[in-house]
Amino acid sequence: MSPARKTPKAAVGGQPTASGPEAPSAERASYRTVGPESEGQRLDNYLIRLAKGVPKSHVYRIVRQGEVRVNKGRAAADYRLEVGDQIRIPPLRIAERAPTPLAAVPAASMPPILFEDEHLIAVDKPAGLAAHGGSGIAYGLIERVRAARPNQPFLELVHRLDRETSGILLLAKSRRALLELHSALREGRVEKRYAVLVAGTWVNDRQHVRLPLRKYVNRHGERRVSVDDEGVASHTIFSLLKRYERFSLLEADLKTGRTHQIRVHLAHLGFPIVGDDKYGDFDLNKAVARGGYAPGLARLGRMFLHSGAMDFQHPVTSQPMALVTPLPADCSDFLKTLDARL
Repeated sequence: MSPARKTPKAAVGGQPTASGPEAPSAERASYRTVGPESEGQRLDNYLIRLAKGVPKSHVYRIVRQGEVRVNKGRAAADYRLEVGDQIRIPPLRIAERAPTPLAAVPAASMPPILFEDEHLIAVDKPAGLAAHGGSGIAYGLIERVRAARPNQPFLELVHRLDRETSGILLLAKSRRALLELHSALREGRVEKRYAVLVAGTWVNDRQHVRLPLRKYVNRHGERRVSVDDEGVASHTIFSLLKRYERFSLLEADLKTGRTHQIRVHLAHLGFPIVGDDKYGDFDLNKAVARGGYAPGLARLGRMFLHSGAMDFQHPVTSQPMALVTPLPADCSDFLKTLDARL
């Protein structure tokens, strides 16, 4: 007699098991109707997203063998879904990891909304809030928004901001909007402008910075980025807004969207962002945070980098969108005390 085969604890595409950690695979296939949030998505990507944790090779195999059916017929992995499609999904058994319960996400935590319609939401992300959970972070902005909108069937981040960066962040409410905005970002059809305060006296009124960037992991296992000839092309335009004693206020216009791009470009040029805990002047950061850098200066316990303006075409209506959000109070208060010293 062959040994009994172990089966994981839960199933995607069928019903969860209810008889302990090792129950027979007796679930039936499930059926799903494609809604507008999944319109245009490839069948394989739809299944991979639905069955997180299932090996991709298994997903492709069940599609190839005809176990997945669309409108009662076989379909290729690259089939683009349409609203109303009926999908038959065989049981896909995985060891399911419990997601963060919505009850565990703080109530009334929806960030300020700058714009919303049936296709997208633009919010003003505060500094200190990660865009998404993970790496020791129980929940981020996307989890908060999903908790605040539990009946919204589709909510995905269009792009990301560093945890320490504040400002405009886009979320898609349909796959159509998500794909179009991703395309616009890749093709440079989205203008993103940041306010940034740096240490040092900036000289040029307008300066193009083209420095290739490479990701790496340091000896502590932390993700970092450096300027490297073998890296990917990166382009930022910096415009001088105002000079202060020992500081300069700049506008950064992102032409490419690389990880930590503004931070690394400025640090490499010798103008670290005030409050940057990865690439900045750490002694300066400590002095500014405790209010001891210069008499009369307000405290600033965050990185002074704010995504304050974004221009793009609406992903569905093609209407021009011009989003603006002012500097947070801690940044504007710090500038006021700098102005008082001029």
